[in-house]
Amino acid sequence: MHASDEKRISRRSFIKGSAMGAAGVLAGSMLSSGVKAQNADPRIPEKWDYEADVVVLGLGGAGASAAIEAYDSGASVLVLEKQAEATHFSNTRMSGGVFHNPDPSGDRKALVEYVKAMMCGKNIPWKLEGEQPHVSDAMAEMYADGVMEVADFLLAQAPDLDRKGMAPGGKASFPMFPGFEEAKYGRTVFCGYKDLAKADPNLPLYERPRLTKGSGEAFHWALVEEGIKTKRPGIKILYETPAKRLVQRVNGEVIGVVATDKAGREIAVKAKKGVVLATGGFEYSVPMRRAFLEGPGVKGWCYYGALANTGDGILMGIVAGAALSKVAKSASRIEPAFPYGEPWEKLGLKIGTMSAATSVPHSVIVDNFGERYADEHIITDSTRPYRYQFYKEAVKYDMLNMVYSRVPSWLIFDENLRAERPVVNMNISTVGYGFLPWSRDNMDAINRGWILRADSIEELAQKIQADPENRELMDADRLAETIKRFNSYCATGKDEQYGRTPATMGPVEKPPFYAMKMYPGGPNTKGGLDANADRSVLDWNGNPIPRLFAAGEIASVFKFTYQAGGNLTECIVCGRQAGRNAAKLAPWG
Repeated sequence: MHASDEKRISRRSFIKGSAMGAAGVLAGSMLSSGVKAQNADPRIPEKWDYEADVVVLGLGGAGASAAIEAYDSGASVLVLEKQAEATHFSNTRMSGGVFHNPDPSGDRKALVEYVKAMMCGKNIPWKLEGEQPHVSDAMAEMYADGVMEVADFLLAQAPDLDRKGMAPGGKASFPMFPGFEEAKYGRTVFCGYKDLAKADPNLPLYERPRLTKGSGEAFHWALVEEGIKTKRPGIKILYETPAKRLVQRVNGEVIGVVATDKAGREIAVKAKKGVVLATGGFEYSVPMRRAFLEGPGVKGWCYYGALANTGDGILMGIVAGAALSKVAKSASRIEPAFPYGEPWEKLGLKIGTMSAATSVPHSVIVDNFGERYADEHIITDSTRPYRYQFYKEAVKYDMLNMVYSRVPSWLIFDENLRAERPVVNMNISTVGYGFLPWSRDNMDAINRGWILRADSIEELAQKIQADPENRELMDADRLAETIKRFNSYCATGKDEQYGRTPATMGPVEKPPFYAMKMYPGGPNTKGGLDANADRSVLDWNGNPIPRLFAAGEIASVFKFTYQAGGNLTECIVCGRQAGRNAAKLAPWG
């Protein structure tokens, strides 16, 4: 798996693909003998290897939803998926499996206003400008309709899902937004099969029997394994077939895709009605991270989703004339990451994973100088709206010292926590799917040097200072004072500095002591191609590129802020919208 991904993610192939796409021509091998009719369009291959009404690129939640909806609308559908079938681990599959299910008794007008505020903030008085003012009104209307159908859509694919776990209720994340009370947008709900409680906890999620699956594994299983493979075998899926570029007519109309098959041969795929881009974000693209992420985008960020997400669809869209929208937006907090294996280490990237210890007793988070800088509980507290904006704290620039002093940050913890639980999530994310090794006692990571260990806080500070990424910034006295102060707060039950929730506090006092690097990052990027409510991809003048659609994190609707579960929700809402609108077009030829 890593070997094939290395070939795909290499900077050489990335640059080569960009140049070929920008030239707007097909490789010579696609032409019968190099001889073309006098009036033939050189952009269009003389022979198509495959054809379908709707061609979907990517088989995560958005791609699967688009394929299902297009097929149910009467279109023939072909899906091109970059990953191999046996190791098809998308962001959807590796996620927590939560989504939004508003209370149906909520006020429809208020729902539109609340959704609009989340998406772009256009209707928030204190905001200077909306994030997507040219599409936000129609987008909010579309989403307000679609979000009410997400649970039913999932249950239609997999009736054995647990209905109780999907029941609406609770409070939404942003009480300061218009329509909060009246909309009854509600809490995040969970996707899991009815026998989830009987699951063997020693089995990875993807190895468990169907009825005991939960989280993103259940979401994936419902859409791909049941929704497509079982219920709609007529949808053809080509695995290990990454799309390389779009085929366009002179007028910009997208009529097909050039891809690479399992044997490494270029193939031409005709899309008689439309193409849906659902290839995900750019989490593992070095050039795009460097171009779009704030601060040290390559070495100073991490993501814990699909390693195959290298911005392919974003690049194809750019070459086709698509506009970009808030590309730096990210569903992120701070998370641990580690150098592990090729090609990631070679490219300077670390593999991120989901922390399980950012706001638990016997731990604090400090910057490179040894100072706390926030209430650690914000990072994971689902009752407050800020956790997926916490990366903004981590990438703050220290102007006076000309340094990103919080990249990386350091999780400092003691033996109590080390022995009590894994400090990363063992069930989902990159550890749960076998991309990173981890033992429940954390000792494997300690032995690898991923977690520093010392007999005293002062010695731990020296080891942090010796780490190249600390840049000799750590002050041992300052770190010791920080821990002493925090421990005093634990004794009184009140955090005098940042107001951390008392239940999450516990002194860092039992040696040995440990330090683990934490980086801005999370499940995925959110910015990318500009698209409207129909999910048509837009050019820089706001005009739709004919027959080209996008859904999922490649063109997320959540450009302002993010409530946990929003990405899976939009996978279904926007995926269905894209598939439906592509299917209703008249064939081009």
